[in-house]
Amino acid sequence: MGHCGAGKSTLISGLEKHGYSCRHIAQEHSYVPRMWQVISKPDILVYLQVSFPVSTARTNLNWREADFEKQSSRLIHAREHAHIIVNTDDLNPHQVLQKVLDYLNERIP
Repeated sequence: MGHCGAGKSTLISGLEKHGYSCRHIAQEHSYVPRMWQVISKPDILVYLQVSFPVSTARTNLNWREADFEKQSSRLIHAREHAHIIVNTDDLNPHQVLQKVLDYLNERIP
């Protein structure tokens, strides 16, 4: 879970290369706070945090901070229930992947 530009697709690709089954739920676009629970009941919920300036720089989105805040409100429930939250602003994709892999390796035998 996370805003547009947080690195969700890149993380999913990396996790799948390590044998994990992943699913991206576009919660940031839904007004249904628990959509992520209805569509998929994840064993582990990963939330990728990103700031507005970094998000727009990564995706070349032409949106306003108000749009980003709408996504923030749609993501509150998922963020509150996330098993791990990774702030991706100052991390490259490999570092984000490694943080999540480290978390998973500690929790999954």
